Amino acid sequence: MPRNKMSSVRTVISSVASDRVITKFTPAFHPDGTPYSKVNFHPKVKTACSENRTGRVGLKITKAVLVGDVAVGKTCLVNRFCHDVFDRDYKATIGVDFEVEKFSVLSIPITLQIWDTAGQERFKCIAASYYRGAQIVIVAFDLTNEESLHHTDQWMEEACASADQPVKFLLGTKKDLLSPSSYSDVEVRALKQAKKLQAEFWATSSKSGENVTDFFFRAICLSFDDTLLKELEVDTVASKQIGTIKVQKSSSDLYEKRKSNQLKCCS
Repeated sequence: MPRNKMSSVRTVISSVASDRVITKFTPAFHPDGTPYSKVNFHPKVKTACSENRTGRVGLKITKAVLVGDVAVGKTCLVNRFCHDVFDRDYKATIGVDFEVEKFSVLSIPITLQIWDTAGQERFKCIAASYYRGAQIVIVAFDLTNEESLHHTDQWMEEACASADQPVKFLLGTKKDLLSPSSYSDVEVRALKQAKKLQAEFWATSSKSGENVTDFFFRAICLSFDDTLLKELEVDTVASKQIGTIKVQKSSSDLYEKRKSNQLKCCS
């Protein structure tokens, strides 16, 4: 890598907070609650990062959309992760709000945009326009509210309609309000729903902070690994195509040269 490019990468990484540096692949919350079998970064991804062959991935913005019923705790979740605060008296989100967080994943700078959408019906049309191109879809529900879990089918369908083959999550909030036995009962139903949605299940508490950071780190790890693998595949295909074009052109040039020599000999 040219010195100026290396310097710019180091500058970006140095601006990343120490608690946003990811060097290990974050595991799933529940072994039976995920369609994603990854437990580590792909070997090709590790090699590309160590050799600084990540192309435009480090310059891209990873977009995550957070959807779900009103008052399930979406904004509290974002505030806990981004600002490490919990405010039960926050104002309801109007339309869409968003936060930006910078990460370093295997020494590659990554920017995460978290789009926090309103749960009220009257804001759905506004929020839906922001789903487009999302790499991460998070459908939140209240672990203490069974009805909010039932609505996750519709939320997932609407969010994924405009998303870009996203990594999907079913996220339960307010875990701190449940006793261990009550939570166990809800978890059974949540795992069943996650399997139906082909999404990964997580249970969190914005009040205590339980599992909040691990959840977002897991989302970043899965998205980063998928994005870089796709980038490497595109580069490989492009290289093969370029190589084929060169061979075809060389063969054509050789034929024309021979043809020209034959005409000169016969004249």
